[in-house]
Amino acid sequence: MNLQFNFKEIFTAFMILFAVIDIVGNIPIVIDLRKKAGHIQSEKASIIAGVILIVFLFLGKSILNLIGIDVNSFAVAGAFILFFIALEMILGITLYKQEEHDSMTTAVFPLAFPLIAGPGSLTTLLSLRAEFNTENIIVAVLLNVIIIFIVLKTSAKIERLIGQNGINIIRKVFGVVLLAIAVKLFAHNIKALFDLV
Repeated sequence: MNLQFNFKEIFTAFMILFAVIDIVGNIPIVIDLRKKAGHIQSEKASIIAGVILIVFLFLGKSILNLIGIDVNSFAVAGAFILFFIALEMILGITLYKQEEHDSMTTAVFPLAFPLIAGPGSLTTLLSLRAEFNTENIIVAVLLNVIIIFIVLKTSAKIERLIGQNGINIIRKVFGVVLLAIAVKLFAHNIKALFDLV
């Protein structure tokens, strides 16, 4: 097996995934989830997200084809989830039941999926695979997982640094950003679905 590591490809794939995952922008959501659950299992959330991303890199299209779902339909469904999370942030309401939050559940849903390994990052992986060598994308994914872990682990310190008012302001601002991402994801993929019909 001839591995072809390319720093430029790794860096480009890393930056694209970093922008799409937007873990820094998701800090207010992470803090909110930690409050609801009492604790976030940073290691589990990071590892699960990394595993989902790498498995999807290899099997994504095949899995979706197998169950008769195209990438665009998958992305539209994910856009709805992001839309409701954004509404929670902007309006200060709770759509996701409190009692379902324990640290393990939170580590998997909605943290590992769909916030980190969401439709945006999963569809991005399929696009990257068409352009870059797989091994470079894997390295880019692993680098992102390390950064995700650091951000999740230090979210309490970040909260102390910014303060509650700062968190509330950031939460509403990023809620609007997340809403915009959800709308863009929905619009782009619903258009692609109609083009296919």
